Amino acid sequence: MKELALKYGCNPNQKPSRIFMEEGELPIEIVCGRPGYINFLDALNAWQLVSELREATGLPAAASFKHVSPAGAAVGLPLSDTLKKIYFVDDVPFDLSPLACAYARARGADRMCSYGDFVALSDVCDEATSRLIKREVSDGVIAPGYTPEAVEVLKAKRKGTYNVIKIDPAYRPAPIERKQVFGITFEQGRNEVKLDDPSLFDDIPTKNKTFTPEARRDLVISLITLKYTQSNSVCYVKDGQAIGIGAGQQSRIHCTRLAGNKADEWWLRQCPKVMNLPFREDIRRADRDNTINIYIGDECEDVLQEGVWQLFFTEKPEPLTPAEQKAWIARNTGVALGSDAFFPFGDNIERAHKSGVEYIAQAGGSIRDDHVIATCDKYGIAMAFTHVRLFHH
Repeated sequence: MKELALKYGCNPNQKPSRIFMEEGELPIEIVCGRPGYINFLDALNAWQLVSELREATGLPAAASFKHVSPAGAAVGLPLSDTLKKIYFVDDVPFDLSPLACAYARARGADRMCSYGDFVALSDVCDEATSRLIKREVSDGVIAPGYTPEAVEVLKAKRKGTYNVIKIDPAYRPAPIERKQVFGITFEQGRNEVKLDDPSLFDDIPTKNKTFTPEARRDLVISLITLKYTQSNSVCYVKDGQAIGIGAGQQSRIHCTRLAGNKADEWWLRQCPKVMNLPFREDIRRADRDNTINIYIGDECEDVLQEGVWQLFFTEKPEPLTPAEQKAWIARNTGVALGSDAFFPFGDNIERAHKSGVEYIAQAGGSIRDDHVIATCDKYGIAMAFTHVRLFHH
């Protein structure tokens, strides 16, 4: 297949629309559904991300994409009972494969932003992973293959219209890539930088120069995730998964705050007071996510006021006070943070520290590097200058 006609482009008024190859065949097969323009943008970016994570870590990887940026990315490490519960997979009557664990982590890190996502899997989709995917609101999945059982499960999703794409894992694009904007063609070499290169951590200007093996792994995950995130972007990672991704912000500090707030919410969901919220049994997972988001936010009274809390809870819960939130967030440690370009000021480090960041990888090269380094030293943070910028547009 050399080309595939699409229903429309980014918006219904943008017709005609297609994807095609100037040379050779499309490296994809549509197993089910009719993917659209944005679906393919998400799928192809997400596939690159999980492929690189797989190569860099040796572990199965998954990503959850929305509007051409990841909402979550992870590798297939086992899940604790706490993570199983906050990711809503504690009730499944089957064992979770490593790939299923990767998917649960990627989908669960930012469940609100992952709602209606496009999924990418680094490995052949097995039945366990397909059964988790079937439970969630999602637009589609891309993977190098599917077991017969997984195909059967996914074809039953969304009345048979769920988008299932198989991609040839041996496909390699041309070294020069092009795109058009306003009728003008842009051309550049593909970003083929290898982010698992140990030399990326050779330049450590901070007093603390110790990166644990787990920290190096998490920083690599962060940098690979950023490579496919719309800039400006930063990514907080812990235990093999992104826990907060800030994308497309014009100011880096706003990006750091946005991602930090997401990381804090991920951690707050593990607070016993949040985990034990008395939800009604008939509340859907998406409504639980939204309710938890409001409950731990500045507008918690929106779900605790009389006449409203009864819609969600069997009894009115006590609010999670700002003091309780601060105390719980302070217990989060060992977080890794990557940035797609240099931090211009130490305020980014101050914000990162509040979310448990102990390891940082960033390009370096700011005229205020000295201030950034001093702020890291203030908190004993180990930081590496990678000298690699990872802008993505």
